[in-house]
Amino acid sequence: MKSSRPVPPPFPDADHTPPLDQALSTAEGKSRYVRRLFATIADRYDFITVVLSYGQDRRWKRRLAVLAEPLAGRRALDLATGTGDIAYALALRGARVVGLDITHRMIELARAKARDQSGRCTFLVADMIALPFPDCSFDVVTTGYGLRNVPDLTQAVDEIARVLAPGGMVLSLDFNRPENGLVRRAYLLYLAIIGGALGWILHRDPDTYRYIPASIRRYPGAHGVARLLESRGFADVRCLRVMGGLMAIHCAKRS
Repeated sequence: MKSSRPVPPPFPDADHTPPLDQALSTAEGKSRYVRRLFATIADRYDFITVVLSYGQDRRWKRRLAVLAEPLAGRRALDLATGTGDIAYALALRGARVVGLDITHRMIELARAKARDQSGRCTFLVADMIALPFPDCSFDVVTTGYGLRNVPDLTQAVDEIARVLAPGGMVLSLDFNRPENGLVRRAYLLYLAIIGGALGWILHRDPDTYRYIPASIRRYPGAHGVARLLESRGFADVRCLRVMGGLMAIHCAKRS
């Protein structure tokens, strides 16, 4: 006997996902949604980042680590560390690294990688908008796909500024929000279709990875993030285009 339960389609409308819109409409709602989401996808996280970046994700993260040099003997903090790729890249270049993430399973996976990767890394579970460190604790702060996911972007930037020593550097890798309307619509459509299909195949929930285009719609984009960094006291702000501008790396120094 066939079930009468409707099956959600894996190919959504790129510009309107009502359940996600509702969940992400407030800071509290976004915080709850992101915590549940990353607990769900932690064991698939590395696979998904490879698929959505056409295998370029780790190369982009290595580039970020190179931009942070010199690193020998410096104190580094990697926020939203996930499974630790950026943290280990920094450590392999001589930094003393703390990797931080809100998802316990991500931290477990990051620690497991230490068996076959050298470097001086420690990992802990904590929230990047309420960092458990004194002022001026680090010389470098990095994040991969972190700023787009916080419930309060300004608060996250202020926390980064607080824990950075004067002259310290922040570097962030993330999706961009293209300014051209046609490019943006096509980009979000691509991510919605691919994300919906992957969510259905891997989790039987197409909304799982539809979160990515939904979060980009609410993100100020590369230039908006650069302006925010400048307004919160960072200097020498640079925005480097990645993948033709669909991704971006930000670099800035604390004044």
